[in-house]
Amino acid sequence: MSNLENGINGMSLKNGEQSLTAGSGYIAGDQGQSSSNVAELKELKQTIFDILRDVRDPEKPETLEELNVLTEESISVTRLKGNQLMVNVEFTPTVPHCSLASLIGLTIRSKLQQCLPEIAKVDINIKEGTHTTADEINKQINDKERIAAAMENPNLRELVKACTSDVEDTY
Repeated sequence: MSNLENGINGMSLKNGEQSLTAGSGYIAGDQGQSSSNVAELKELKQTIFDILRDVRDPEKPETLEELNVLTEESISVTRLKGNQLMVNVEFTPTVPHCSLASLIGLTIRSKLQQCLPEIAKVDINIKEGTHTTADEINKQINDKERIAAAMENPNLRELVKACTSDVEDTY
């Protein structure tokens, strides 16, 4: 897989098909930061949304963007100490009792792990008040050991791969 140079302090994304465009919207932690740093974080936020926008729903043919499960406003990026990036993704399941919410979170995480450099820390959560068991699912999709165990299941791994592969790759 080729790297895409994104021009953010020499950091590269591990995805050769994404293009960068300046984004808009709130970037967490942008108070007191230089305008160039804020611009870099906005650009990275847009790039992350571009990476995730085509992730497909596990049981429907639509993408998470088309179903309004994921929007650009649901992503925030901050720069932590040591130049590490913190990426927060908040998604909204289509129904409050969605049985596949943890799988949606897993597909988002998998796609980001494929594309983001190792210096990025990722936190994925269900938007507050949009799912009946959000707290439990949030713990699952942010627990490295549970994620690793889930990805050992070949059926689950194939389902995640199908949801995260490019549309052109599935034909």
